[in-house]
Amino acid sequence: MALEHKNMATPSKKSLIPTTFYDQANHPRRGFYWLTPVIVLILYLCVMGVFVWLQQLHNDSVMFVTIDQETRQQRLLMVVAALSLVIVLSLLALWRYTRFRTRAEAALIAETGFRRAMENSMSTGMRVFDMHGRIAYVNPAFCRMIGWNEADLIGRTTPFPYWLPGRHAQHQETLDVLLSGRTPSSGLEVEAQRRDGSRFTARMYVSPLRDPNGEQIGWMTSMTDITEPKRIREALTAAHERFMTVLEGLDDAISVVADTADGLELLFANRTYRRFFGAQSNGHAELLGGRLGRFTDETVETFSSSAQRWFEVHHRILAWTDGRRVRLQVARDITERRTHEEASRVQQEKIQLTSRLTTMGEMASSLAHELNQPLTAISNYNMAAVAMLKSGHADPDRLVEALEKAASQAERAGKIISRIREFVKRSEPRRQQVSVMRIVENAVGFADIDARKRQVEIQLDLPEYIPDVLADPILIEQVLLNLLKNGVEAMESSDYRTLHLVITHQLPLIEIAVIDRGHGLRDPERLFEPFYSTKSEGLGMGLNICRTIIESHHGRLWASANPEGGTIFRFTLPCAQPQATSTTEKPQELNA
Repeated sequence: MALEHKNMATPSKKSLIPTTFYDQANHPRRGFYWLTPVIVLILYLCVMGVFVWLQQLHNDSVMFVTIDQETRQQRLLMVVAALSLVIVLSLLALWRYTRFRTRAEAALIAETGFRRAMENSMSTGMRVFDMHGRIAYVNPAFCRMIGWNEADLIGRTTPFPYWLPGRHAQHQETLDVLLSGRTPSSGLEVEAQRRDGSRFTARMYVSPLRDPNGEQIGWMTSMTDITEPKRIREALTAAHERFMTVLEGLDDAISVVADTADGLELLFANRTYRRFFGAQSNGHAELLGGRLGRFTDETVETFSSSAQRWFEVHHRILAWTDGRRVRLQVARDITERRTHEEASRVQQEKIQLTSRLTTMGEMASSLAHELNQPLTAISNYNMAAVAMLKSGHADPDRLVEALEKAASQAERAGKIISRIREFVKRSEPRRQQVSVMRIVENAVGFADIDARKRQVEIQLDLPEYIPDVLADPILIEQVLLNLLKNGVEAMESSDYRTLHLVITHQLPLIEIAVIDRGHGLRDPERLFEPFYSTKSEGLGMGLNICRTIIESHHGRLWASANPEGGTIFRFTLPCAQPQATSTTEKPQELNA
């Protein structure tokens, strides 16, 4: 017992009790534990002093002392001395015990104060039930939690004031589980009602309360208010469910993989991905296509041989929940889109071909007149040669001259027919580096036929240097011919008989402008609307097709009013790169 007090009285360096609590408990009793032994010792010394003084008076009053009396006197003194020694030792022991006891009490007071301070400052509500289900103890946090005072709760039995009205049976069942010791280690979730009527949710943990002998004397419960965490958790759960519902409902195949030593590890895959590729990372790797770089906003179109579908794939590197760098892949099925685009492309080619045939049909009379001239000349030269041969007086020089002129006219007619055949023939779109002058010469050659018939002159305004463009020459020739033909028709009744074709170099573009002095337009932009035409016999598709062709070449076609009267049509084309070679033409043609 003394050892236990000694251990409690001597504060260890590793003690959990703060020094402030020990000093505060020890300070009022410091210097008073030795006062009682000192007072007893002083009284004893006083008694001994009186005893010695009385002995001295007795000795002084007796004249003759016998030997036996002297011996008894000496023995009495020895007994008194021995008793004095025993008393002094007892007082010292009492002083030591009192000091140890005072220190032990100080340590106990400090520990009690420390535990009380922890109990009062903690936010967890502590409650003790005895073996019969009565409340034996509650801490301040529990009182604050439910709004009832300690005096209102101690000794209470069921029903407790914090039970929810109408749910006493459920609370009683929970209490029975608690008292039977069948509460799970994860705790119980319970609901309670405060004194003001508000309700809250708490997590309750239960442990047996035992006395120093190890015998259970009750149950200790701890309760934590989880109303707000539960609300947040439920909100997060609902948000997660909504998010997963959206992800699972998307038509895009979404997957997340991590790079490991054994390859790609599939961390997440939505329903669309699982429908195409299953629950493996093979589909992600297939769409990744060996591109292991750090993707940000790159989008590629890839064909999946396993799914037999085309996908538009977007990759991004992001941080996973555990901090790892993972790959997010969003693959959109574009098989139907590509099918529609291919069908649209074929249809567009048919429309463009039809437009060219329509243009040739509109110019049929002019072309027939243009072909009739060389054919008539050929016929006349041949008839003259035949006549010279029949006369028998043929001059070889004149005969050769006639045949050479006939051949020249035949070559002229052949060029016209070849140009028509090349313009109207059906071919695949093919972008290539082509000379602007080649396109201009072919288009002007066609347009000049109709222009001469309408007595309109086409005047070219060209810079000294014209770079090549990256374009399909047949399609651009179709656009330029359409604009020239419209300009010639607009100037048919104009007094000004010159149609200007101006080419300017505006890096990195080439601008081609067709300037007429015709009747002009009120709303130039409406010309490019489908089925809108200022001609009574027009279909309203020519300029719309022209704009589609130019925009597919990454250019721009627009119309504006001519300040001098008439209309100005302009379109731009990107210049070809000077270093472009035949090795780069192939992918450019494939992307056309």
